[in-house]
Amino acid sequence: MTHEKFSELLSLLRPSIERQNSRFRCSIDVIERLSVCLRFLATGDTFGTIAMSYRLGETTVREIVYQVCEEIWRVLSPKFLPVPNKEKWKNVAEEFQRKWNFPNCVGALDGKHVITDKPPNSGSRYFNYKKSFSIILLALVDANYRFLAIDVGSYGRNSDGGVFSSSEFGRKFFKDELDFPEKRNLPGTNILMPHVIVADEAFPLHEHLMRPFPGSQTSGQEDKKIFNYRLSRARRVSENAFGILVKKFRLYQRKLQISPEHLDKVVLATCCLHNFLRDCDVSGGISEEEQEDDRTIPQGLIDIPGIGGNPSLYAVDVREKFKNYFVSETGSLPWQVEMVRRGRKN
Repeated sequence: MTHEKFSELLSLLRPSIERQNSRFRCSIDVIERLSVCLRFLATGDTFGTIAMSYRLGETTVREIVYQVCEEIWRVLSPKFLPVPNKEKWKNVAEEFQRKWNFPNCVGALDGKHVITDKPPNSGSRYFNYKKSFSIILLALVDANYRFLAIDVGSYGRNSDGGVFSSSEFGRKFFKDELDFPEKRNLPGTNILMPHVIVADEAFPLHEHLMRPFPGSQTSGQEDKKIFNYRLSRARRVSENAFGILVKKFRLYQRKLQISPEHLDKVVLATCCLHNFLRDCDVSGGISEEEQEDDRTIPQGLIDIPGIGGNPSLYAVDVREKFKNYFVSETGSLPWQVEMVRRGRKN
């Protein structure tokens, strides 16, 4: 974080994290309070290590981190992670078309396990398929690696699809309450199509949520492989956003010894700070090669397995129309056939 961004963050948080001196002791300076919290998030150092560095008690450091994280979310989220409205969705769709050649796309959806110690008296609720304990971070990402919506804290044993369905965002999605823009023609055509979210096999096919064709259906069918390539090209912004998150906040590179109720606050704070820092980091630390590579997978977070489902006929038809558009003269990309034949995405 640059000095300018630190000063900006400090000015935003100062009113809520500054403490006044009492008659009996001096309070910890507001700059030091913010520095302690950012040190924990950026390095993943233990509370004990940070306590020694700042000559503070370990309990004091822990309290500072939790309090400041809570205020980061409370103060920053209305500005840097607001609830999208119709105009915002339109802007996101324009950016996906311009940068990733996927029209009518209002976000890339993905979820990751955040590894933690086993919470007391939790049974198997947090035990995931990788045989570790975790909570799930579910995120919708725009074309520039910013988080549009997040959900934190679901049990590690749940699937992405289950987390999505039970999240506040998911409930609004399935009730059609997200204020998506009206249907819009695909560029250069009169094919009227809904706006959609792109995701991987972990999520169900829906008229507003596109997932790839299963590998079992793509053998010898280049048009389906091309659709999968185009979807993957747009969807990988979510993988890369998680990669940026792990690179900026190295606490995700180890098992977190934090109780779930406090871990939620820490994760929410890092997501807000991620968006806050995007203003001064155009590429997000991702090289041009990595932007064109769907294999950029964060080390400190792990994927969630896919689920099946029975999509509606309309959802199947929406995917078919996108597929046909991507192989048409109007909607195709000059390099897509070569990329598919090279085996970039089957």
